[in-house]
Amino acid sequence: MGKPLVECVPNFSEGNDRAKIEAIANVIRSVPGVSLLDVDPGADTNRTVYTFVGSPDAVKNAALEAARAARELIDMRMHKGAHPRIGALDVCPFVPISGISMEECVALARDFGQKLAEEFDVPVYLYEKAATRPERQSLADIRAGEYEGLSAKLSDPAWQPDFGPARFDPRWGATVTGAREFLVAYNINLNTKDKKIANDIALAIREAGRTTKDPNGNTIKVPGRLAAVRAIGWYIDTYQCTQVSINLLDFRKTPLHLVFDTVREEAEARGVYVTGSELVGLIPLEAIRACGQYYRKKMGKSPGLADHELVEIAVQTLGLRSVQPFEPEKKIIEWAMSEISPLVTMKVASFVDTVSSDSPAPGGGSVAALAGALGAALAAMDANLTVGKKGYENVFEQLSALAVRAQELKSALLEIVDEDTKAFNAVMDAMRLPKSSDLQKKMRDVAIEAAGKQAALVPLHTARLCLDTMKLSLEAAKSGNANSATDAATGCKMAHAGLQSAIMNVRVNIKTLADEKFKSQLAQECVVLEEQAEAEKAELDRFMASVLAG
Repeated sequence: MGKPLVECVPNFSEGNDRAKIEAIANVIRSVPGVSLLDVDPGADTNRTVYTFVGSPDAVKNAALEAARAARELIDMRMHKGAHPRIGALDVCPFVPISGISMEECVALARDFGQKLAEEFDVPVYLYEKAATRPERQSLADIRAGEYEGLSAKLSDPAWQPDFGPARFDPRWGATVTGAREFLVAYNINLNTKDKKIANDIALAIREAGRTTKDPNGNTIKVPGRLAAVRAIGWYIDTYQCTQVSINLLDFRKTPLHLVFDTVREEAEARGVYVTGSELVGLIPLEAIRACGQYYRKKMGKSPGLADHELVEIAVQTLGLRSVQPFEPEKKIIEWAMSEISPLVTMKVASFVDTVSSDSPAPGGGSVAALAGALGAALAAMDANLTVGKKGYENVFEQLSALAVRAQELKSALLEIVDEDTKAFNAVMDAMRLPKSSDLQKKMRDVAIEAAGKQAALVPLHTARLCLDTMKLSLEAAKSGNANSATDAATGCKMAHAGLQSAIMNVRVNIKTLADEKFKSQLAQECVVLEEQAEAEKAELDRFMASVLAG
């Protein structure tokens, strides 16, 4: 696993005072190793959701610093809002993003909760994966009775806090912290001001369902339609409409498009209509990409489009700009976190000019990756021109899956365009290290060896991806739209060129390495990749000869 990366999404009970909201944001920004990705205030709910990411310790420190600021700024005795809440820092979940387990996030949340309780002398509860007992897993159960009922709750032995005193602090209230999977906070707008209708829809869709009476007057539980969904209905005066407010606890189990379509179905059954929706905080690319792919399939089209196109389809279909601006580069977590890719984001002419300059990078490695990416793009193009075309119905599923895979290969190869140049620059940096003493020489040799290995591994990865691209391109040429077979064949040729060029870079980069075992392993894999590539190329040439003779 790579460097551990954790997301923290504290919800503070202040959504109107911009000075207070920004003061808390500035405190988070000031903590080294943390990136504040989103600040999402709600006037009617009177709460602000902050989203930041970083290393575990940095994220924990930022959460504590934000709580210290809130301790001075927020007084719960003055608080009114549409959203359920129990305290000034109402809830503070920690979410594993990469390089860290859920168990480690549980330990992080417990450490945070203990430190918060000790410093502020306030009650703190643990929920979700960090819960100490089953009845405390649900945030809704802990928050039942809200701030107004907290004093009575703390007197109940069953609701003693996990940390801190069982004593009501009227200014602060209580805080809930824990670890959970990525939660999508999602609100769907209705063309009515009737809160009862919105709440009735929420009861119908949420996993917990509703409690009702059978014909004999017995209380029965009617489960809701959607797993991993919590929902309530409320009225938002700013938007002049009601919303079904949803917490989607597992977007893989219940995808976003299923939530939207189910609410729309329930709304129309009650004579009202969905007019759009909004995302609160950030969303993983995977979740919104899946929406775009789903709606493309409903159109009878291939889902194998570029991510930006799929995201725009999802945004348009879900109406994510209906009540708030929606900027994908700020709302999609991977895009908000992504580093600038100076080469890939260049105009074509500028990139070519840069390659042609007197700088050794970008060079053959970056161009090889770009050749592979163009090959994958052509494979996707042929597949996309096939799906939905009369006469090719029997390969729609096959070519749809091919297009999706081709887009994945294209994206991976585009990343390497910049990665290869970074690897080359790292070698140059190592070469420039001082070598005045024996110790400096030794350290320089270690750095050069490590950078040289990485400079060989990057083009090797390019070669692997290019071979996959060749196979997909050949499949597209054989099974796809006959009118674009030469396009798919061109993609295969481009990927072949990328593979050959990448392997040359592997071989030149391993020449000076000291690790003979490493060199041998890479050299052997290069031979295997070349043999497989030549077999694919020969099969393509035979197939295209028959097409062109035809």
